[in-house]
Amino acid sequence: MKFYKHIFTLFLVAIFGLFSCKTSKNSIKEEDFSAYLMTYFKDDDHSLHMALSTDGYMFTDINNGKAIVAGDTIASQKGIRDPHISRGPDGAFYVVMTDLHIFGKEKGFRNTHWERPGDQYDWGNNRGFVLMKSYDLIHWTHSNFLFDEAFEGYENIGCAWAPQSIYDPKEKKMMVYFTMRMGHGLTKLYYAYANEDFTKLITEPLPLFEYPNETIQILDADISRMPDGRYCMTYVAQERPIGVKMAFSDEINTGYIYNEEWIDKEPGSCEAPNVWKRFDSDTWVLMYDIYSINPHNFGFVETSDFKNFKDLGHFNEGAMKTTNFKSPKHGAVITLTKQEAVKLAKHYNYNLTIE
Repeated sequence: MKFYKHIFTLFLVAIFGLFSCKTSKNSIKEEDFSAYLMTYFKDDDHSLHMALSTDGYMFTDINNGKAIVAGDTIASQKGIRDPHISRGPDGAFYVVMTDLHIFGKEKGFRNTHWERPGDQYDWGNNRGFVLMKSYDLIHWTHSNFLFDEAFEGYENIGCAWAPQSIYDPKEKKMMVYFTMRMGHGLTKLYYAYANEDFTKLITEPLPLFEYPNETIQILDADISRMPDGRYCMTYVAQERPIGVKMAFSDEINTGYIYNEEWIDKEPGSCEAPNVWKRFDSDTWVLMYDIYSINPHNFGFVETSDFKNFKDLGHFNEGAMKTTNFKSPKHGAVITLTKQEAVKLAKHYNYNLTIE
């Protein structure tokens, strides 16, 4: 029965793929966008959540705070973290997530605190990702990718966290970039390329960026294409406090130049930066996860030149608002057309009004 369900899902995705060829990324212009979609997860369920906004300031969970995809149905560890969403040139949406449940023992998914011994593989040790693809944000294919099963020499992988995806126009492939460490080593940033179906990585990881201080861990990279054609990469440096820095390059996967400036506005530690553009202005928003406060929250800064950053505060403590959810973790935002947003909202019985 599971086999036939899988075949039917693939059939639906193929049909939606053919239908959406007319609305590929290349045919969508900025003036076509009418809404924002945010993916996030929560610690209590380790599952995928989505929220919509029509103005880029107030976000409403499309399923009234409930998961749209349960982590225990798609992940080898029965939980996901760090969901990231992007749009490809084929008209498809791509979601990549950390395959990890940090409360797996408490939830009864395993008998040990971590999947593997902590004294050998350290905190939260996991081995890969969950990859999902959809042409309508409703019907998804998904697969589990584990590095030690895909590539030789990765038996000692210590962790693989916070994957994100972006289309590489030179390689003409979706590039997945992520945080990884081997054994007890330091976390560093890497990238690899996915196959067309987005079911696995087909190239071995290569270094994305080297921090000038080799004793400092770096993680949680986010890459954005800037109006001038350069790429801006925000990432986390685990100094004191832990926070967000940025680097720039003319190439998507190499050549990032170190910049010592801290761009978040937090006195304490934060992580998971994500940059997204407001479609009705020339401003960009940097969103990040503040785990050093209780309850944890998202923080926001805004810029039009990637040099000066205005503090927008936290969710529900400034300009940015949530209506029916709280304490989101590790979010990502993309823009949607009116048709895409309304169809998604309708599927979850959320009454979305777009002028």
